[in-house]
Amino acid sequence: MDTFALRSRQPECAHVCVAICPGGSARAVVRRVREGTPVSVAGLVLRFTLFGIATLIVASVFTAYASRNVGLDIAISDARRVTWVSAKGIVEPVLTDAALDQDKDELQRLDDAVRKNVLRGSLVRVKIWSADGTIVYSDESQLIGQRFTLDDEKQEIFDGAAAVAHVTNLSEAENQYESETKLLEVYLLSQTKEGTPVLLESYFRYSGVTAVGRDLWRKFAPIAIGSLIAIELVQIPYAWRLAVRLKKGQAQRERLLAHAIDASNAERRRIAGDFHDGVVQELTGISLTLAAAAARTTPDMAPLLDQAAESLRDSMKSLRTLLVDIYPPNLYEEGIESALDDLLGQVAKRGIATSLVINLDDTMLDQHTAELLYRSTQESLRNVVAHSGATSTRVEVARRDNTVTVIVDDDGRGFAQDEWHERVGAGHFGLRAMSDLVRDAGGQITVRSTSGLGSRVVIEVPMRAMFTKELR
Repeated sequence: MDTFALRSRQPECAHVCVAICPGGSARAVVRRVREGTPVSVAGLVLRFTLFGIATLIVASVFTAYASRNVGLDIAISDARRVTWVSAKGIVEPVLTDAALDQDKDELQRLDDAVRKNVLRGSLVRVKIWSADGTIVYSDESQLIGQRFTLDDEKQEIFDGAAAVAHVTNLSEAENQYESETKLLEVYLLSQTKEGTPVLLESYFRYSGVTAVGRDLWRKFAPIAIGSLIAIELVQIPYAWRLAVRLKKGQAQRERLLAHAIDASNAERRRIAGDFHDGVVQELTGISLTLAAAAARTTPDMAPLLDQAAESLRDSMKSLRTLLVDIYPPNLYEEGIESALDDLLGQVAKRGIATSLVINLDDTMLDQHTAELLYRSTQESLRNVVAHSGATSTRVEVARRDNTVTVIVDDDGRGFAQDEWHERVGAGHFGLRAMSDLVRDAGGQITVRSTSGLGSRVVIEVPMRAMFTKELR
């Protein structure tokens, strides 16, 4: 069974709303008012504040992440600069070819200079490599004289590449004596006093690298977060004022809606009264006059007068039916069950079998909810009579919690989705227009149909969800 959710189509249905539901003339005022939930000033401000806090958290995380990355770049750049200064200003002046040949005095001179002027702060290890992969010097003496295969990056340094910095692979054999869990290594091309090229490699504690990012975070966090907090605090009073204005606007819309409905009902009562006391009474008098004239006139005129009197009586029946459509007195005097029973009586006159089931647990519906349910059911039954070709229809009314539901079933021809859109395009949009008013009341109308298997219209309306006059 295809299901069609009725959506608002303002331009198409604006001119039929008055004819099918009280309050239709006020649609321009009440369109898209709240769907049953009152505006809470504190709730709106709370949501605004929570959103601001969430934004603050996201901004803090982003700032921390950005600070870490910027700090890492700065720390790596500093490590390269420290390595270059150490190589050019401290190591090269005391590094000789004799040290490369493992001369003890030259090595001691080099070691003293390294330990005194290079190994400080986060710089914890120095290695000097010859072109054949031999570690000719290290502050870790056990590495001196050991030979390892140069990887591609080290070989490229000897070929003239720029200094390289990256996280140390501590699983390599050359790093077997390292006690740190994570190190940053920097190596660049250097040379002895005699001009022999060597590779100088320095190791930095990674915690020192990340400390730069933390320092940046500490510096920028108060500015960034403080600015966001200040903006939030400034906006909260404005948010409160806007929420108060929204609540007042909602109350005004509710008041206008209630007044529009009352005015519509009053106008309906006036029109119904004018019809009943004016045209209907006059037509009744004319019908009686024609009947009396037919009894006293010539035989050839009597049939014509009887026919005219019968036509007037038929017109009066149509007018009385119209009066009930405009303002059904039994809806307000006897309740929804009697009003729906009368509606189904009109359907039964068209040769369609009807049944009515009321499950309201003796619940007394408020006037506005009853009106909305009545007009929605009326429009649904009009469609059954006009379009469905049904032989029977069933109306069920039930209450669940705070919602009243009306179900209108028929065993007619039904329709597919394409046919439904064609009907709407051809002007058959009574239910769609009705759905706008039901939606304004916080409810909904759902149409379910299958071609050849009948249709079902489900009307759900919260009791006094929209039409309450008691303004909070």
